[in-house]
Amino acid sequence: MIDRIALILVIIGALNWGTVGLFGFDMVAFLCGGQMAVLSRIIYSVVGIAGLWCVSLLFRERDQQTGAVA
Repeated sequence: MIDRIALILVIIGALNWGTVGLFGFDMVAFLCGGQMAVLSRIIYSVVGIAGLWCVSLLFRERDQQTGAVA
């Protein structure tokens, strides 16, 4: 369950960075009152922690039949 939550947060972060790169628009900052607002910084931090968690997905053994993480 934590893996799915982390992956969703990483996808949200990637979409936000995509809008920054393509359009120069930071959705999190727009919705939360700027890049330095407390809520924005919390969201950025949670997404960053989720990204670190997802790194662990690269190094886990997978079950060959189901594809589930062992």
